[in-house]
Amino acid sequence: MGATLGGVSFPNAGLITVANAVDIAPQYFHGRDGQRLAFRELGQGRPLVLIHGYFSTATINWLKYGHAARIAERGFRVIMPDLRAHGDSAKPHEVSAYPADVLAEDGLALVDHLGLTDYDLGGYSLGGRTTMRMLARGATPGRAICAGMGLAGLVHTAGRGEHFRRILTNLGTFQRGTPEWMAEAFLKTVGGDPVALLNVLETFVDTPLEVLRGLTLPVLVTSGAQDRDNGSAQELADALPQARHVEIPGDHMSAVTKPELGLAIADFLAG
Repeated sequence: MGATLGGVSFPNAGLITVANAVDIAPQYFHGRDGQRLAFRELGQGRPLVLIHGYFSTATINWLKYGHAARIAERGFRVIMPDLRAHGDSAKPHEVSAYPADVLAEDGLALVDHLGLTDYDLGGYSLGGRTTMRMLARGATPGRAICAGMGLAGLVHTAGRGEHFRRILTNLGTFQRGTPEWMAEAFLKTVGGDPVALLNVLETFVDTPLEVLRGLTLPVLVTSGAQDRDNGSAQELADALPQARHVEIPGDHMSAVTKPELGLAIADFLAG
């Protein structure tokens, strides 16, 4: 089983390690409005587009903790975009660059750019919501992963960004050790752009329950055992015709760091 890392081919995917997977150079494509957007790849085989969460990046969500390497070792080409306003992608400040559902549109543009027809699709948190919006807008992967997301976070998006809006508009005012302070520290670590990230909060679109019930592809729904940030993952799985619910350790912030997340995705795809 082979693998590709930063353009170098390895004869054995077992050579992929967390240490050598985090430095993959970005490639670029353009959104349908011309914005320059980044993505990274790891591995060879069936394509999997994997989308990170809010404030984060492809490198942090999928490479740093070894998830992409675990999946690539099973024979997958893991394609990881940086969402608009995140990572190495464009961070425009103009409100006009953030129409409703623009993240789903960017995801569909990536699929078109790569010419993907037989592929899988997934994401964590905002990436999970973006995955489901891509499905609602006509994406046709063979399988999907919706991680760190519950039913309420998809069907009722109003107000979902208020916690982050408060952080982004009151930077430097939070008591050390509070969730807000830790989120701001993470923002600084990744070099986040507060103006661009605020604009992302205006792009959320509800996915009606009847649309979810009409999605007939196999879907992995997974979240931390203590994660209630976006509603119930079990309720989301119950609403989908062919869903598998897998609970992993942690809450919304910590579950993404656990090896069980990558293993759950890899097991689902390889099953």
